[in-house]
Amino acid sequence: MDKLKEVPFAVTICDREGKILEMNDRSKQTFASHGDIIGHSLFDCHHGPAEEKLRGLLQNHNINAYTISKNGQRKLIYQTPWYENGQFAGYVELSLVLPDEMPHYIRS
Repeated sequence: MDKLKEVPFAVTICDREGKILEMNDRSKQTFASHGDIIGHSLFDCHHGPAEEKLRGLLQNHNINAYTISKNGQRKLIYQTPWYENGQFAGYVELSLVLPDEMPHYIRS
């Protein structure tokens, strides 16, 4: 995580039970109003449909990717399972602010 400490996007890592293991600086800034949440469960702040989605991800190990608008910014949220020695170990979430104008290329 040292190499990702100061990148300009949020990286949050949880274990297979949903306990937050690591956060880079941007992730800590994003969730600063919640205090130091490393070691806490994601279920403490995910309720209703978000809780159901999280439980499904932890059970099925699917990738979950979507965009949101929040505080005047568009963001890409990318949640993907991570593995240790071939075994499901949890999830990595990347949260990246997207520019208003972003080119899209089709490569062959």
